[in-house]
Amino acid sequence: MRASFFYEFTGSKSPKSKWKFTKVGEPWFCFAGLWRPMPEGDAAFTLLTVDPSEDVAPIHDRQMVVLNRSEWSGWLEQTGNEPDLLRPLPTGSLAVEQVR
Repeated sequence: MRASFFYEFTGSKSPKSKWKFTKVGEPWFCFAGLWRPMPEGDAAFTLLTVDPSEDVAPIHDRQMVVLNRSEWSGWLEQTGNEPDLLRPLPTGSLAVEQVR
């Protein structure tokens, strides 16, 4: 799945605080996910999560797997290194902005 950003929310009462995450130096990025076709013609999918990076940990207890551009083909072509890709990004890879 391709995205330009993702959100996480904090707080226990509405409206919760809203945090926007973007990938530093990249206009968009891809998440690691799994999908399968459904009999109705649609597809079912899920985005994979891992323990949070230091960028995400103050906001949430997990994060979606964000793939670096050099990893996209390895994930899509299932070259055997998929488990190595299921990890948080290095510290400083995500910019964090409170939007609410």
